[in-house]
Amino acid sequence: MEIFQIILFITVFLVIALAMFFRKIPAVIALPLMAFIIPLIGGVSLTDTIQLVVGEGSLKLHNAYTVALFGSMLSILLQKTGVAENFIKIGAELAGDNPWIIAVIMLSLITMLFTTLGGLGAIIMVATIVLPIMSSVGIGPMTVVGVFLFGLSMGGILNAGNWAVYVDVMGLTLDQIRPFALIMFGLTFITSLVYLTVQIYRDGHELNFTRIIIVSSIVFTILLVLYIMYSLLPIETQQMLKSWINFTGLILKYMIGTGISLLFIINIIRIFIRKKQELAAIHWTAYFTPLIPLFLILIFSMNFIAAFICGLVYGFMSTYRKGSLNMFIQSVFEGGAVVMPAVVLMLGIGMLLNAIIGPGESWSRFHAEGWPVLNLLRPVMMEIVPEHAISYVVIFGLAAPLALYRGPLNVWGMGYGLAAVFLASGMNAGAIMGLLLAVGQVQGISDPTNTHNVWLANEMQQNVQKILWNTIPYTWSLAFLGLFFSALIFM
Repeated sequence: MEIFQIILFITVFLVIALAMFFRKIPAVIALPLMAFIIPLIGGVSLTDTIQLVVGEGSLKLHNAYTVALFGSMLSILLQKTGVAENFIKIGAELAGDNPWIIAVIMLSLITMLFTTLGGLGAIIMVATIVLPIMSSVGIGPMTVVGVFLFGLSMGGILNAGNWAVYVDVMGLTLDQIRPFALIMFGLTFITSLVYLTVQIYRDGHELNFTRIIIVSSIVFTILLVLYIMYSLLPIETQQMLKSWINFTGLILKYMIGTGISLLFIINIIRIFIRKKQELAAIHWTAYFTPLIPLFLILIFSMNFIAAFICGLVYGFMSTYRKGSLNMFIQSVFEGGAVVMPAVVLMLGIGMLLNAIIGPGESWSRFHAEGWPVLNLLRPVMMEIVPEHAISYVVIFGLAAPLALYRGPLNVWGMGYGLAAVFLASGMNAGAIMGLLLAVGQVQGISDPTNTHNVWLANEMQQNVQKILWNTIPYTWSLAFLGLFFSALIFM
């Protein structure tokens, strides 16, 4: 019976995933359909499937789609008031007319920010600034999305918060994690440069490939030398540098907090002085609107929704003129309407999450044996644990697309559960970390069920499945490279 269930489970997963991949069925239908069928195959009753998977699953990502709603409201407000258009013009003037250089700068900026930031709210806020700048110099919408996703993924590799699971679950030390994370970062950086170069060329821009290779090599060499120099410094000197950086950061925090307060005060005074005047020009304080939520999230660790509300209030105040209240209300309603396709897709993603990893406490409270779908798949996964470096690279390299659509290798699906199974079977903890980091690039950049992929596709008016098609050759190759280096180090 179990063999039949496993075969049926794999068949359903592959058929529906391929149907989405080849765009035979829209994800908004395919994801709930997959979420409904998978638990039934695993032995979950129809009642529990409807209540716990479909019902509770639709609320699984409630925080993500609520943040998306408020982020969209702010985006529409910036468009309606003319701030976004002027911001794009200013960004284009400051950036120049070299799309490759601008793409690399934006890639670096996104990477740097997401070494500390995380979550859809931060993604929306950074994207509000970065996407228009790249678009303004003729970079195609698909390329813009791809560059953002690569930057996001690179930042995630170096985000120490993401390393916690390797320390807590696998017993690895930071000294074991850091070297491979840096190798993975370097591989992803090189791949991202190849990606954006090819994409910008396909967008119709003329490129000097010799110069690009030279500049890229110089930048990469400088970064490598700086890291080696820092690593060779005595521990006491490193601690002094960290203390100085922390002290400088604290001063900047208070300065930015004071600046934000002054901006609010200036706008309040403006409203009372000129409340009856119809001013066509946008006041300079309005250009800080996209930065207000970003600073509140990044520096003051404010709740995402609260930060967006502050941004909305500030945007309303800084662009205030006769009729502003009506425009503000229209932005709120239109913002909800614009992001609704992404919200509906997130409902399906939440259902699929509950179908694969279980609904959590509402199930485990009454069923100590665990979620049937996971129980069904664990023995199968234990059978494929590789014992040699070549089989490790080949098996997991070929299986890398199973990180898509919340598949077995997806860390937001059953990936971490699978890692625990591999660990229990005696597989090297470092090799498991290498597997998750390498295959994680397929998931982080290409997976159409990522909330950030869904939002970016919606914002740039691209099909989320086309983003998968566009990036999978690069991310799959990257997974193989990561697994190769992981095998050299850990196997």
